[in-house]
Amino acid sequence: MRIIYFDIDTLRPDHMGCYGYKRNTTPVIDSIAREGVCFDQYYTPNAPCLPSRASLATGQYGIRTGIVGHGGSAADMRPEGEGREFRDSRSMGSLFTQLRMAGFHTVSFSSFPERHTAWWFQAGLSESFNPGGVGHESAEAVTPNVVKWLRTNGTDDQWFLHVHYWDPHGPFRTPGHFGNPFEEEDLSDTWITPEVFETHQMHVGPHGAQEISMWTDDPQPDYPRYPGKLTSVSDVKTFIDNYDCGIRYVDDNIGIILNYLKDLNLYDENLAVIISADHGENLGELGIYGEHATADEATCRIPMIIKRPGGQKGTRAKAFHDNTDFLPTLRQLLNVQDKAPLFNYMAVPEKHYDGQSYAETLLNGTDRGRKSLVLTQCAHVCQRSARFSRYLYIRTYHGGYHLFDREMLFDLESDPHQQINLALRNPELCQKGAKIILDWVDEMMEKSLYTTDPLWTVMKEHGPYHVHNRLKSYIERLEGTPRSGMIAELKHQYARDLDYE
Repeated sequence: MRIIYFDIDTLRPDHMGCYGYKRNTTPVIDSIAREGVCFDQYYTPNAPCLPSRASLATGQYGIRTGIVGHGGSAADMRPEGEGREFRDSRSMGSLFTQLRMAGFHTVSFSSFPERHTAWWFQAGLSESFNPGGVGHESAEAVTPNVVKWLRTNGTDDQWFLHVHYWDPHGPFRTPGHFGNPFEEEDLSDTWITPEVFETHQMHVGPHGAQEISMWTDDPQPDYPRYPGKLTSVSDVKTFIDNYDCGIRYVDDNIGIILNYLKDLNLYDENLAVIISADHGENLGELGIYGEHATADEATCRIPMIIKRPGGQKGTRAKAFHDNTDFLPTLRQLLNVQDKAPLFNYMAVPEKHYDGQSYAETLLNGTDRGRKSLVLTQCAHVCQRSARFSRYLYIRTYHGGYHLFDREMLFDLESDPHQQINLALRNPELCQKGAKIILDWVDEMMEKSLYTTDPLWTVMKEHGPYHVHNRLKSYIERLEGTPRSGMIAELKHQYARDLDYE
């Protein structure tokens, strides 16, 4: 078998045709979805980039690996301590090592390890190609290297390629020559009305409409698709156009690779194609634009599409899953557990993983998953959320200088963009969400080698990394503006942070 995994940074499912988007952003990916299984309720349990790929690579939640943020102690993999064997269990249990145990030659085309000093991600790789842009490269720096590798090695059997594209990630980096194929199209999603956008103009916090550049409205000359601020609904439309351009540009590049495989007669029943992402993106949700900043539906829901030899075709899976489930699924499909001794590797027990295999969904269409999920964000804000039934319950510990309510509850079926907080009207649903989170924390801390929940490590280290030492200067920015009335509440909610600066 040959496997190619397209890892598309910052990809929202609801901006893909196979997930119902009206724009033609993903014609190539849509064709893969028609040949395989498309998972509708798939999430990253630990957002954003670094924590998410830690969960994907280890099959464990951040509360156990220790990686829940982008800086400080919570950005590093926790050591195993005195119980560490000659080979540590996370490296032996990791995605690429498990594939090696199954006899695959593993290759990654990604600058992610260098961007986040996440060298553990390379455990088990046979080859690693770093495009060198620390995440600021666009697809033309990746695709030719993949094609070159396939030209030399493609006809070999038993390879796994991890191909990582960054283009939908801000600041939008799709090259200018690509243009804007969506310029003349109306937005299919018109929830950001002039009245809604007026409220967004008054939002305070990083990556609001008036601070697309996070803390200022300064444009970035190297990234003309990414403005410093949005001043009208027309600006919002152009902003979303440019996000969609990143998706379409990646889709075109995936097409280049798949067409090359077809030219080599390798696009056949021996090839598995997987398409997923590390996280989504706030595009106005909770007042945030162009950032994956919260533990909500916009940031944490991700696509998962799997076309595999002998698998289901044109199937949709509706059950809840998260990206820790991928590794146990792969192990079951490839019978990795039985092969470790043959490769002189340390066998990793199933209880090592937090994920739950969905191999049966791929094999026979059985749609079975979890009853609920817990989602965490500790890089831009500190939040934990419970996703259950039609609801999303968000509990905020540090709002990252957004003035979020401590508890938020959204009915995602009637309010997919999280505009109406139902928490005060539905205390029983809030209690249910809070209990899901509490029970999950208890279960994970019982499994953990450590006594400290890393969310609280972040809180004790002065809050989320991306807001460190920013409050005083941001308050100065707000003074004398129409948003100056928010300063008193910022000082009240974040008094401790002012003392730190």
